[in-house]
Amino acid sequence: MGLKEKLKSDPRLKRLVMWMIHPPRRPRPRLWIRFFVNPFFHKKGKHALIRRRQSRIDVMPYNKFDVGANSTVESFTTVNNGSGDVIIGDRCRVGIGTVIIGPVTMKSGSGTGQHVFMAGFNHGYEDGNQNSSTQDLDVRGITIEEDAHIGANSVIVAGVTIGKRCQIGAGSVVTKDIPPFSVAVGNPARVIKRFNSETNKWEKL
Repeated sequence: MGLKEKLKSDPRLKRLVMWMIHPPRRPRPRLWIRFFVNPFFHKKGKHALIRRRQSRIDVMPYNKFDVGANSTVESFTTVNNGSGDVIIGDRCRVGIGTVIIGPVTMKSGSGTGQHVFMAGFNHGYEDGNQNSSTQDLDVRGITIEEDAHIGANSVIVAGVTIGKRCQIGAGSVVTKDIPPFSVAVGNPARVIKRFNSETNKWEKL
């Protein structure tokens, strides 16, 4: 039986291991995890830059936190992979003050402006007799496809895929998938332009 199977089958052992990784109800890794464990589990590509000193990189060893080559995670960013992998591809830029809570995948060439919020889960609230913080998470994930860009102060909700080379206008709230080669704006975001490969122009809808 592997370690994961043992943890799943023994709640007391799982609680002990989780306590060793981070304090109860505080999903931030302990110092010894940050300095002596995470470097062996997470990948950082060549020339990638993560401005850790002014950011909250709260990543756990049991999920991925991979940053590709030539990518930048700017200052005052928060990254948390406690609920799922955070994967940032090559040549990506995560703007100042952005919050990324996994599972989130940003594919190569994609980026965010300043203060973008992305969370790949929602708190469960099915049982109206319980606080939502004690209920199971509704984990759906977010995917930002290649070369897509998210404008400043936007919100991307769980379960959304933003297609290749899309442009999301500043301040948008994206609640559903955006097809490739589209421009979307507003709350909720709607597509206002699409790229026509025959005319080689962005056309209004």
